[in-house]
Amino acid sequence: MKKQNHDKLKKDFRSFYKVLMIACASIGVFVVALMYLIKNPDVSIFKSSEPNSEIVAVPVEEEGLDKVENGIHVRTGFVEAPGMMETVQNCTNCHSAKLVIQNRMNKERWKSTIKWMQETQNLWDLGKNEDIIIDYLVTNYPPQKKGRREVLSNIDWYELKD
Repeated sequence: MKKQNHDKLKKDFRSFYKVLMIACASIGVFVVALMYLIKNPDVSIFKSSEPNSEIVAVPVEEEGLDKVENGIHVRTGFVEAPGMMETVQNCTNCHSAKLVIQNRMNKERWKSTIKWMQETQNLWDLGKNEDIIIDYLVTNYPPQKKGRREVLSNIDWYELKD
């Protein structure tokens, strides 16, 4: 009986120790972040006006975030055209601009992809920006004929013999 009590006490202590270590690590991360913010007064913490967005630290005085050179948005690589900033502001909050650029789709596929992101990835309602973004993407990054090979069809399969 004493051995069972001892084993239960050991198990309870291990559980308590794990919780204590996680709490200490969390406090440590918080303290390091707080020290960074105190030592770097040019960094501001703000909450985006977009729903479901996270708090991010961005240098207040950082210039050139939306700089365009030779018709290309420097930070993202997006082509400068109507709808670029709406695309930057809504798409690059969650993922890289490269992911957007490489997925060349037509209007219907973009609509279904946005709907999927809203249903499964917590993408907010884009409102009037949805059509602006889709038009920008379809115009500047249309589907390409080249790239991956087409799906194989009309194949004469044969059986390999040992």
